[in-house]
Amino acid sequence: MNQIKIIVEQHPDGYIAYPVGMQGVVIGQGDTYQEALEDVKSAIMFHLETFGKGVFQDYDLIAANIAEVTF
Repeated sequence: MNQIKIIVEQHPDGYIAYPVGMQGVVIGQGDTYQEALEDVKSAIMFHLETFGKGVFQDYDLIAANIAEVTF
């Protein structure tokens, strides 16, 4: 079983979640953090069943960082 790092963002109208380190676009959404997480897990399973485990990139992601820049 693979572990996938998920980013969950909170917006005024709910939450969105997406995996880091997968090829393709996989997004989940929900009114709550937990709903978005469950939705993205379902989307990941569908993506894996459709495209196979080759969608995982060939590196082990150690961390995902968020940076803020001013311009």
